[in-house]
Amino acid sequence: MRRPHVTRRQFIEGSAGLWVTAALLPRAASAQGTSVLRVRSYGDIQDFDPAFSKAAPDGDVARCVFRKLIDYKSSTSWEWELDAAADVKQVDPKTVSFTLKSGIKWTNGFGEMTADDVKYSFERIADPATKSPYKGDWATLDKVEVTGPLSGVIHLKEPFAPLWLSTLPWNAGLILCKKAMEASGNRFTTNPPATCGAYLLKEWQPKQETILVRNPDYNGPKPAYDEIRIRPIEDEKTAEIGFAAKELDFTGASVSSLPKLKTDPPAGAKLAIRPSLAYVWLGMNVDVPPFNDVRLRKAVQKAVDVDAILQAAYFGAADRATGIIAPGLLGHRDIKPPPRDLEGAKKLMAEAGKSGGGVKATLAILNKTERLTAAQVIQANLAEIGIEVQIDAHDSGTFWSLGDQSKGDQWKQLHMILQRYTMAPDPSWAVAWFLPSQIGVWNWERWNSPEFDELNKKALVETDAKKRGEMYVRMQDLMEESGAYVFLTHEVAGVIYRDNVAPALMPDGRVILPGFAPKA
Repeated sequence: MRRPHVTRRQFIEGSAGLWVTAALLPRAASAQGTSVLRVRSYGDIQDFDPAFSKAAPDGDVARCVFRKLIDYKSSTSWEWELDAAADVKQVDPKTVSFTLKSGIKWTNGFGEMTADDVKYSFERIADPATKSPYKGDWATLDKVEVTGPLSGVIHLKEPFAPLWLSTLPWNAGLILCKKAMEASGNRFTTNPPATCGAYLLKEWQPKQETILVRNPDYNGPKPAYDEIRIRPIEDEKTAEIGFAAKELDFTGASVSSLPKLKTDPPAGAKLAIRPSLAYVWLGMNVDVPPFNDVRLRKAVQKAVDVDAILQAAYFGAADRATGIIAPGLLGHRDIKPPPRDLEGAKKLMAEAGKSGGGVKATLAILNKTERLTAAQVIQANLAEIGIEVQIDAHDSGTFWSLGDQSKGDQWKQLHMILQRYTMAPDPSWAVAWFLPSQIGVWNWERWNSPEFDELNKKALVETDAKKRGEMYVRMQDLMEESGAYVFLTHEVAGVIYRDNVAPALMPDGRVILPGFAPKA
């Protein structure tokens, strides 16, 4: 979808109008006395099969309707607690034993969760035949041995550093019902054949609302809310308007709004700010002109004024990134980023025979206020060196398929992408999407580095933290040296919620929806 140039004010006003229209649409009434939590998600669900999920909104729902051996605690530090497991322990560097809690029931008459379900779920993601983009989360899995109806042993080929931090407690650790999955062809997108979590998926109205209701057969801590209504609103500014109109109980806030929200929050609202693990960057497709020429890519790196982007799009509330791994995590690049070098950029353009300009390129963005503002700064920056940029804004349903080669040849029309990924707290989750195996899946820059690939394999099994951190630093060096990436920011995670809501959050502000509760 191509979008004409609009001002920041026009965009916000237009988004507000869309929100008001949506708010006035008739909605199903909740039963009298039902406790309902209304939360905003930045996108609609697309596919919450753990082996193929598209984005964070899928994981948010999956973690409500399925269970894991262990789960993250609601905390300001990355800690886990038992979920479906009654016991789980590291026997040795390559062996983990587990015992499931008894009485975990699957819906639709599929009986009790067993160790066979765990074996099926983990091995399915690891199996190359599944073609899961998340197979790296089980990169060293050998097999899951079933030792009893509720017990088993996870055998690894080699020690696996991310296991306890970003595999078992994250989406790759979600457990599916083997019998139900096999009966339905071993695949689902938004209609799972059996679930067992704290909530059931009652209804999905595409692009309007996902409704979850309490699972009466759930044998864990009773969820506080009878019903959770998740409304997909892509733009944070629009969501803030909805919150002010009391249509939402919880939403992420735009980074640019945080200074005002700190001093003047809406009535009856509370603000929480957490360090973000997300990373935002400008990427360039190395397989198609004009950025198949490394000189043009490096000219863009020098010409883009990252500080100006942070000021215009985030009002100075977000710090500049030095790579894709956030401060505080193993592998963060503790360096001073280079200043803008316009003359250096022009010199590279001349070396490429483009000193007269005439280079045209598209810039794909998700249709959000901050992305549009950042894109407009990039557009102006690159015009100074003779690159004419057309901004193409897309809704989430279209955007997330742009670089997916399985969807056709649209990736050949991608020149630049303003992109943001979220991650789990292990650095392996930052680098995994830029591997050669991810070209045409999540590696939309289509950058292919054998050294990067080899370092990734070594880092996954390295148990010396210092050596492992150095590997991840080198991997980010390689990304920058390729010219295909301009690192922008990790943002900062801000959320606003009603003062009668006690949210359950991960350390980076992401939601643990079953843990939300009313607050007196």
